[in-house]
Formats: sequence, C-alpha cells, structure tokens
Amino acid sequence: MYIPPAFRDDDHESLSATIRAARLATLVTATADGPLATPLPLFLDESEGDHGVIYGHVAKANQQWRVPPLGDGLAIFMGPDAYVTPAWYQTKQEIGKVVPTWNYVAVHAYGPVEFFEDADRLLDVVTRLTNLHEGGRASSWAVSDAPMDFIQAQLKGIVGLRMPIARLEGKRKMSQNRNAADRAGVASGLAASDRPSDREVAPLIPS
Repeated sequence: MYIPPAFRDDDHESLSATIRAARLATLVTATADGPLATPLPLFLDESEGDHGVIYGHVAKANQQWRVPPLGDGLAIFMGPDAYVTPAWYQTKQEIGKVVPTWNYVAVHAYGPVEFFEDADRLLDVVTRLTNLHEGGRASSWAVSDAPMDFIQAQLKGIVGLRMPIARLEGKRKMSQNRNAADRAGVASGLAASDRPSDREVAPLIPS
C-alpha cells in the first residue's frame, strides 16, 4: 500500500481497532494462476503471536483454499471513507488550485495462510465469529441454538482460515496535508452531509 508519511498509521492499538471494527474484509492470495480474492468476515485474536492471528472461513467450493499461495496472504480491512469535494476548501476561494480527493482508513495485514478442515477448530471459529456479530443484539442467535447435527453438517461445507500476522500497514488519510482552514471546511462539509458514512468521517479530521 502506498503510504505518504503524513498518512502513515503505526499505532498498534489504532490498527487493531480498525481490524476489529471492520465487518467485512478481503482475503487476497497470490498464486501461480494469478491473484485470488474473497470478501470475508474475519476476526482478530490478539492473544496469539506478536501481532495477533486472523481467523475466518471460506466455502469449501471456493477454489482459493485449494490453490497453493505464493508467499504471504493479505487481509484488507477498510475503515470509514468519504469523498472530499474541493468546494469545502478555503484554498479554493483564495487561489482555486485544488482538486477532489478521498479520505479513508485502511489496514493491510500480511502473513502465512493456513486452511484447515478440522471440525472442532471450525466450530470454534464459527462460534467466535457469531458471538462477535450477535453480541449486543436484543434477541441474539447462538450456534448452540441450532441442532448440533445440523451445525456439523454445515461445517462440512466450509474450510477454516488461520493467518498469523507477520506485518501490518496502516493508512489514515484524513486531510492531514491540508491547512487548518481547509481541514475545518472538510469536517464541516462532511458533518452536514446526508450520507451517514460521511458523517462518520467528519470527527476523524484533525483540527
């Protein structure tokens, strides 16, 4: 990932928070036949390894797990993002030398990819993933709510994923390269947007 110094995020807690907050990631593996990519819900176990371990699962019919990866895999986690119009910049009123851009948060996690079919490990992964996304719901669903023979049959249709994180890259592009007046205009414009995703980015703009 191309990361200019102004946008680099090296804070481990910030990177972990972005990973935890992402509801859907993308797993990319390089193969002899070219890159393969799958959108997946993934979760981070920070109790394992130096940087944590990423877990998830893919459909057994998905060819990605059958094709040997070349080198490390890549898991892409996206945070809040928003289009930034030059109309919000004070600089536009002064000299007009401005162009549109996009603000966003992204984390790239790299590591060796392991796929597994062990039923007990798969049950642990789907249970933890379910608990993560069902937590806080007024009427939550648990894996144990379904008959065990049904769950065991479902597990036969998936393959587990384990990726110990060897390296993390973080980018937080939030108009840090603009002057204070331009940043204030971006924050104000995003806060007034009709898009909820834009309003989510607004408080991330540095003052």
